[in-house]
Amino acid sequence: MLAPELRVMRRLLKSSLFRLTSKSVPVNSAYEVWSASRSLPTGEILVPGAHRTVSLLNIRLAAIIVSTCAFDFFSHIWSLHPLRTTLMLSLNVVRSVLPAFRGYSQALIIDQLQQLVTSGDFTWSRLINFLMTDVAREVGRRILEGVLETYASVFTTISTPAYMNLCRTSNETIVMDSAKFFVEYAQLEHRVRLDIPTLQDPQIRDLLAESDLFARSFSGSGSFGLLSPLDCIHIISLATEIFSHLLLILSLTGGPVHFWVLLLSLFSVTLPILLTWIRCPEVHSDDTFTPREARAADRQEKMRNLAYDEGHRPEIELFGLGDWILKTWASARKVVLDSEHSRQLQESSILSNLNFSDFFFAVQNIPLVLLLQTSSASLGSLTLYRSSIQSVILASKGLVATCRMVFQGIFLMSAFCAAKDVKPQLQPTEEDAVCYQPCPEGARIEARGLSYTYPGCPEPALKNVNFSLRSGETLAIVGHNGSGKSTLAKVLLRIVDCEGDLIVNGTSIRRYDPFDFHQHMSGVFQNFSKFNSTVRENVGFGRVEKMSSRTTIESAIQLAEAQSLLNSLPYGLRTVLETPGFMQYTGCSPVRQHGLSGGEWQRLSLARAFMRANEPQVDLLLFDEPTASLDALAQSLIFDTIDRISRSPTTGTRTKTVILITHRLSLARRADRVALMENGTITEFGSHEDLLQKDGAYAALYRASL
Repeated sequence: MLAPELRVMRRLLKSSLFRLTSKSVPVNSAYEVWSASRSLPTGEILVPGAHRTVSLLNIRLAAIIVSTCAFDFFSHIWSLHPLRTTLMLSLNVVRSVLPAFRGYSQALIIDQLQQLVTSGDFTWSRLINFLMTDVAREVGRRILEGVLETYASVFTTISTPAYMNLCRTSNETIVMDSAKFFVEYAQLEHRVRLDIPTLQDPQIRDLLAESDLFARSFSGSGSFGLLSPLDCIHIISLATEIFSHLLLILSLTGGPVHFWVLLLSLFSVTLPILLTWIRCPEVHSDDTFTPREARAADRQEKMRNLAYDEGHRPEIELFGLGDWILKTWASARKVVLDSEHSRQLQESSILSNLNFSDFFFAVQNIPLVLLLQTSSASLGSLTLYRSSIQSVILASKGLVATCRMVFQGIFLMSAFCAAKDVKPQLQPTEEDAVCYQPCPEGARIEARGLSYTYPGCPEPALKNVNFSLRSGETLAIVGHNGSGKSTLAKVLLRIVDCEGDLIVNGTSIRRYDPFDFHQHMSGVFQNFSKFNSTVRENVGFGRVEKMSSRTTIESAIQLAEAQSLLNSLPYGLRTVLETPGFMQYTGCSPVRQHGLSGGEWQRLSLARAFMRANEPQVDLLLFDEPTASLDALAQSLIFDTIDRISRSPTTGTRTKTVILITHRLSLARRADRVALMENGTITEFGSHEDLLQKDGAYAALYRASL
C-alpha cells in the first residue's frame, strides 16, 4: 500500500485539472512554446539547460507559459497543504515590511538618545529611565520578531506517516518538502512510464533533460540555482520591502540638509559594497548520517538510476518494474527528507533569528551627535537613511537575481508540464485498445512483413520477416551475429515498434497495452541487466510482488540450476552483487560487494525469468542466448527446465509457446520449428529434419557445428 500522501500526489498527477488544455494555435501548447524558446535566429537549437536570452520573443513565450501552465502547477502545489501554504505566503509578505518598521523604531531610539545627550540635563536617572523604557521596548520588539521568525511558521503537530518521527517541524519546510517531493515524484513517473521508442526521440530526450533540471532545481542542485514555489512570492516580497523603504526615505527628506544627509548616507553605504566583491565561503560542518539515512540515500539514488538507465529499460518494461521503482523511491526519499528536518530542528533556535548587528550599527553613530546639533536633521534620520538605503540595495540585488531565475525557470516549467503530456508511442488509443486474452495452449504468433530500422542507422536491422507459430510450439532462431535475432526478440516482446503486422492470439499487437501484454510474457535478453543490488532483488525483479517470498525466489534459483551459487555466497540472498561503476554505502564505510562470473550472472538472469515463467497467465517465453556462458551439460539442463515449465505439470501438454534464440544448433534441433536468419530476414523456416533435407544454408551451418 502506498502512503496516503503518495496516493494523493498520484491522483493529482493523473487528474484532468493538471492536464494542459489543447489550443487551436500550436504555439500555445507547452511543448510548442518550449520548442520555440530553444530556436535561435541563426536556425540553431539550444542545448538542454541553456539559458534563454531576455528578448521580446522569449518574454512573449514566457507569458504564454505562465497563462497556460503556471496556474495549474501552482494550484496543485497549493492543494498539497492549502492552509500551510497560505500561512507561509502571508508571513513572507508580512516579513518584507518588518525591516522598514525596524529601522523607524531604531531611529526613534537614536533621536531620544540624541536629545538626552544634547539637552544639557544628562543625569543617570534619565539615562536609566531611557534604558528601561525605549531600549527595553526595542529589545522586546526584536525578541518578539525573532519568535515570529522561528515559531510562527510552526503550524501543527505532524502525524502523517512520512513525518512520524518528528514532534513538530517548520511550516515552510513542510510546504517546500511536499512541493519538492511532488515534483521529483512526477518527474520520475514521467520517465518510467515512457517506452523505448519514445525515449529514442531526440526532442523527447531534450525535453526530459530540461524537465529533470526543473525537478532537481527544487533541491537547489539545478543549473539555475534554487527554484521553488516561493520564488514568485519572493518577487512580491522584495518589491514590497523596496517600496516600504523608499516611502520611508521620501517621508524624511524635507529640506536641503536632509538631502545632503541622504547623499552622505548613500555614499557611506554603497562604498563598502563596491569594495567587497569577494566573499569568504561559509564553512559548514560535515553532516553525520546514521546507517539508516545512508541506506535510504543510497536506495533513493539506485531507484533513480534504474529509471534513467536506458540499459535497464527493456527489463523494466518486460517485468513491469515502474510502479515498484516509484514506490521504493518514495519510501527512501521520505526517510532522507525526515533526516533533513531533524537537523533543521536541532539547529534552529530563537537566538539564531535575533540580529542586533544593525542596532549596534546605529549606536556607533553617537559620536556624530555634535555634528548634527546645528541642523534640522537628527542622528536617527541619518541612521534610518543608511539602513534603508542598504536594505534597498540588497533587496534590489535579490530582486534582479530572483527575476532572472524565475525567467529561466519558466521555460524549465514548460518542459516539465509538456513532459507530463508525452504519451508512450506503443500505447494504443482508448478506441483501439483491447485486453490481452492468454491462450491456454500457448501464444499463437503470426508475423507479416516485419521490418525495423534503429534510429540514425541507414540500413534496417529487420527486413520483411514472415513466419507463423502455432500455440505451444517451440521455435529456435539461429544465425550469425548481426543477423537481426536480438532485434526480432525485442519486436516480439513489444519493446520496440516495427513496420508490418505482428498478430498474437488473433489480435494485432498494436492493440494491446504494453503493460498488459508484458504480464503474460517472460524471458531473458541477450544483454540482460546486472543490478547493483542483492541477490534477492536481482532475482525478484522478475516478479516484484513476490520479492519478499523466500520460497518463490529459491524455487526460481533452483530452476536456473543456481542453488550451488547461492550456497557459496557469504550472505546468501542478502549478498550485494558487484557491478561495474557502482559503489554502495550504508554508513561510514562502503559495503563489501561480491563479484560474479559471466555464467553465474546468466544463471541469475534465468532465475529472474523463471520467477514469472511458472505463472498460468504467462503463455510466451522468449530466451535470447540464455546459455551463452554455460557449458554443454548446463545448457541441456536449462533447456529441459524450459521444456518442463512450458508443459502442464499434470497432463504434460504444452501450455506455453517458447522462442529460443541460440548459436547452439544442438539445442535448436530439439525445437519444433527452426528459423534461420541472414541479413535481417528469415531465409529458411521449418523443422530441423526438413531443413536438413533441404540441404541449404542451415544444413551447412549444422554440419559445420558437428
